[in-house]
Parts: sequence; structure tokens; C-alpha cells
Amino acid sequence: MFAIVSHKNLQLRPGGVLRLPATWDEYESLSAQRGDGSLPRLKYRNGEVLLMSPLPHHGKDASLIADIIKTLLDHANSEYDSFTPITMKLPEESGIEPDYCFYIDNWEAVLGKKRIDWRSDPPPDLVLEIDVTSYSDINDYLPYQVPEVWLYKRNQLRIYQLQENAYQLKAQSRYFPAIDLPTLIESCLQLAYDRNTSAAIRDLRQRLRDGLL
Repeated sequence: MFAIVSHKNLQLRPGGVLRLPATWDEYESLSAQRGDGSLPRLKYRNGEVLLMSPLPHHGKDASLIADIIKTLLDHANSEYDSFTPITMKLPEESGIEPDYCFYIDNWEAVLGKKRIDWRSDPPPDLVLEIDVTSYSDINDYLPYQVPEVWLYKRNQLRIYQLQENAYQLKAQSRYFPAIDLPTLIESCLQLAYDRNTSAAIRDLRQRLRDGLL
């Protein structure tokens, strides 16, 4: 596996995952070295750093599923805020970078904020993770108490909700309880790969207008 991790260089081949023992200060140093870029992605947990360089379809899947969420929220006239890329940190404990996060119930709590304090501000209401390389772990979000996490893995959507400090797999989202999301996302992704993302979202909007969902 091609990888360079030094004080001057930080490179990882596309699709690569690298796990290294590290202190919190070393994680912070790697984050600073990466600067304003978003690659490779970095995660800190349990005294180690994980680095991951996504494949192109990782980004396409994340973007499309996030667009699906936005389309469903807009159709329901829901207020929300969304963020990507974003880094969530709890000093000495955790550092993670979800593919997308949404404030839905608590959007007013982060209104106008350019920085979020993960120790005092509420967590995102919904987080989206795309796992192509076994980099993601649902329990990464436990320290932040994120209420709902969507994990798209092996071409399947899994919906997890926080209950009694543990994540439970659910059949439906609390935000879209009447929609069969795994089936919807599968059909949207199929159209996006057969044609393109814009066609998939236009088709979704039409189905919503026609009352087919």
C-alpha cells in the first residue's frame, strides 16, 4: 500500500486505510499538517489515528444521499442546516469527520455559528457515513450522542438510533417514518449510475409531487 506519513508529507493511495498508534497531540499535528484540505480523512480514537483516502464513488454516493435527505426535508418544509466537510472533536477522546451532518431539530442552536463547541453545543441530529473501506464505525458517534446515524455500507442503508447510550438498528428514520429509505436510496443510486445525479434527484422530486412516496 502506498502511504507517506511524515512531518512534511501526508499521502495515501485512493481507497487506502492506514492505522497508526498516536497521541492526541500527534493527531492534532497531522490535522494541522493537512491544513484546509479534506484528504486524507483523519480519525482519532483509543490512542490511534486512522487515515483514509476515499475512492471516487465514495464521494458520489455521499453527495447523492445527502441530496436525497435535503430533497425530502424540503418537500416536508422542514428547517435544517447541513455541513460538509466538518470535523468533530472532543479533546483527548475523539476526532471524526462525517461525510455529512444535518441539524434538523436543533438547527436554531447553531444558527450563525462559524465554530461548534462539541463539548457544549448540541450534536447533529442526523449524520451520514459512507463506508467503502471498513473505516467507519457507528460507535464513533457515541461520545457526541448523535441521535441518528445513517451508514451506507455494501450497497445497503443501515439506520441507527441512539437508545440508552447504545446504537440500535432501525427499519425507519425518525425524520422520514413513512418512507422506505433503503429501497428509495437503492433506486436513486441506480438511476444516478445509469444516467447521472441530477436525473435521480429530478425523478425523486417528481415522485414526491405525484404522491408516490
